[in-house]
Amino acid sequence: MDEHKALAEQFEANRARLQALAYRMLGSLSDADDAVQEAWLRLSRTDAGEIGNIGGWLTTVVSRVCLDFLRSRKARREESMEVHAAKQAADRKAGGDPEQEALLADSIGLAMLVVLGTLNPAERIAFVLHDVFAVPFEEIAPIVGRNEAAARKLASRARRRVQGAKTASKANLGMQRSLVDSFLAAARAGDIDSLLKVLAPDVVLRDDRAAAGDASGEVRGSEDVARRLTYGRAKAARAVLVNGDVGIVIAPRGQLMIVLALTYADGKIVRIDQIADPARLGQLELAVLSE
Repeated sequence: MDEHKALAEQFEANRARLQALAYRMLGSLSDADDAVQEAWLRLSRTDAGEIGNIGGWLTTVVSRVCLDFLRSRKARREESMEVHAAKQAADRKAGGDPEQEALLADSIGLAMLVVLGTLNPAERIAFVLHDVFAVPFEEIAPIVGRNEAAARKLASRARRRVQGAKTASKANLGMQRSLVDSFLAAARAGDIDSLLKVLAPDVVLRDDRAAAGDASGEVRGSEDVARRLTYGRAKAARAVLVNGDVGIVIAPRGQLMIVLALTYADGKIVRIDQIADPARLGQLELAVLSE
């Protein structure tokens, strides 16, 4: 009994770190909790005397559980956005903590969570372990089932995707970021006059959900577009790089719903492509926009 209690105390000492690790890997608080709980179950069935470093052992177990989660999730990725949203809502109703998840997402960065979600499972595990938690590649390699050199390549490839190719010039990115920051502030405040200042008079908004009969496919003119864009989801919107230019993701608690790909000319936003189709979202190159 004393040995079990000591093991439980060591696990609790590592719980916060393990949850932070799992959340970055999975982007879901309920899944992260499940991964950490699975690690405890495995630890409680293991002879502690055979474990030299419990913290390192738990990190390995949680990482492998998360890798299995991600691979399973990837296999189910063809499900519709509506089904995915319904599952998220069901998870929260079943005992999730949306406020805690929102705080976690904000602490990491919604844009970072979205971009992490574009990595393949092995890339995401390698990147989070090495670049966020400073785990050496010699320990990462057996977790992802690769040799050390291959694990380094996974993290490097993930790092390039997270940082983005930055195809626009630095000056253009600065101009775009300024426009997007003003755009988001106005949209969140419902300030149509301020939105009009960043939109070209003949701006065009195109919504890919029109094909499914969910929305009007095209809106023209700054006033009509501005009215269309002042909605509550702007609170979950963040600036990111979209195919090398500054765009916007709408991602409540880090769960990607919509991307706004923006086109610029003469210091204004001239076109907005609102993308929600999962197949099209998967084709976009998203990257974190550095401060």
